[in-house]
Amino acid sequence: MLQLPEALRTELKEPVGPLHTDPAELLTDAGRPLVAVGDVVTNHLLRETTPDVALVDGQTKRAELPADERVESEAFDSVVHVENPAATLSRDLLAALADALETDTSTLILVEGEEDLAAVPAIAVAPDGASVVYGQPDEGMVHVRVDGDTRAAMREFLAKMEGDRDGAADVLGL
Repeated sequence: MLQLPEALRTELKEPVGPLHTDPAELLTDAGRPLVAVGDVVTNHLLRETTPDVALVDGQTKRAELPADERVESEAFDSVVHVENPAATLSRDLLAALADALETDTSTLILVEGEEDLAAVPAIAVAPDGASVVYGQPDEGMVHVRVDGDTRAAMREFLAKMEGDRDGAADVLGL
């Protein structure tokens, strides 16, 4: 549905929020819903709480995680499987994310492919006060407290991606 053009990749290098290495500390300022993007981030947060939505692909830094380091689906009320190729946001991923944010139950979205870009639409559609947490490789967890400014910045980023932008906006309810 949407593809990340080469020219936009550098915009994703800088964290959108503060970095944390301690999940308990991060959660003292976290709002709900709590969205976790990435296997390592989700596992760290699961030591303290169950995220309302978690998106994982069974990998970290492009390497497959050992079975004993994979996110346990039993921690969540529901599990959804989606396909999402690298450097894209598929219709399935966007729809699963939008649906998960509408429920009062915890949802694990298991991604076949890559979930790296999922923080962008999560911030774009999450309500004010929500928290989106994603990994910054070799540095820690980035905590984004969603507000009008962060939401607008991510919607602007989505509008710069290639592909069916109108369709993506419809799937996300924008």
